[in-house]
Amino acid sequence: MHIKHLLTLSGLPAEDVRAIVIRAAELKREPSLATSLSRKTLGLIFEKSSTRTRVAFEVAMTQMDGSSLFLRNSDSQVGRGEPIEDTSRVLSRIVDCLAIRTDKHSKLESFAEHSMVPVINALSDRFHPCQLLADMQTFTEKKGSISGKSVAWIGDGNNVCQSYINAANIFNFELRIGCPKGFEPEKELLLKNADRVFLAENPVMAARGADLVVTDVWASMGQEKEQAERASAFEDFQVTAELMSYASKGAAFMHCLPAHRGEEVTADVLDAKDSIVWDEAENRMHSQKALLEFFLS
Repeated sequence: MHIKHLLTLSGLPAEDVRAIVIRAAELKREPSLATSLSRKTLGLIFEKSSTRTRVAFEVAMTQMDGSSLFLRNSDSQVGRGEPIEDTSRVLSRIVDCLAIRTDKHSKLESFAEHSMVPVINALSDRFHPCQLLADMQTFTEKKGSISGKSVAWIGDGNNVCQSYINAANIFNFELRIGCPKGFEPEKELLLKNADRVFLAENPVMAARGADLVVTDVWASMGQEKEQAERASAFEDFQVTAELMSYASKGAAFMHCLPAHRGEEVTADVLDAKDSIVWDEAENRMHSQKALLEFFLS
C-alpha cells in the first residue's frame, strides 16, 4: 500500500493541498465538522524547539478526540544513536501518524521511507510545508484568492522561502524574492519554478506592487553562531513602513514568528492593521487539524 507523506508541499497532489487549505477554513468556521480521530495517536519527534507547530498539533489532536505523544531526542533512543530507520520501523508500528522536526531534510526522507504511517515535516532545514498551509489559509480568508497575486519574500532564502516557491506553483501566484547575494534559495528549485519565481536585485524591486509581503528571521534555528555576520548582510533587507509603501495599497504582511522586532521587521509593521501575523499563527492549528484529518480519517 502506498503511504502518503507531507515532506514538502509538492509531495502531495496540488488538488489535495488546496483541498486541505479549504477544509482548514471550514473547520475554523465550524469546529464540530471535524472528523473524530478517537483512538488515533500522533507521534511528535522534535529535535528542535517549537511553539506554534507543537501546540497546534497537540491541540488539533485533542479537539478531534485523538491523542499525541511528544518525544525529544533526550526522551528516545534516537538521542543515543539508534539509526533513524530503526526508530521509524518501530514507532510507525505503534502510532498512526508522525510529525518530525529535524535539522537535515535527508533524515526526514529516510524516516518516511521506512515508515508504515504518514510522516509530516514539522520543519527541516529545507522546507516548512505546515507553515504554508496556514499562510495560504490566512491570505485567502483576509484578502481573497491568492491566485494571480504577487508575493514578495524579503530576507533569507530559507526553508519557509523554499516552501513559498512550492506554493507559488500550487496556488498560482508570482513570487519575487529579495535577498542578499549568497543567501538565495536552492538553484535547482529556482530553475524548476522559473516561470513564476524571480530573484529581485533589492527589497524595493521585490516589494513593488506586491499583494503580500513576507519575511522571517535572519538567523534560523541552528544558525545562531552566524547571527552577527547575517545581521550585517541583511541590514538593507529589513521590512519597514517605507518598504511596505512600495507594495500595493492594503498589502498584507506575514511573518511565521517568532519575530525579532527591530531586526528583520520594525515593530510598526508587525503591529500595523494590514499585518495578519496573529491570524496566521492561529491558523497553524486549523490547517494542521485539516492535515491530520486528511491523513487519519
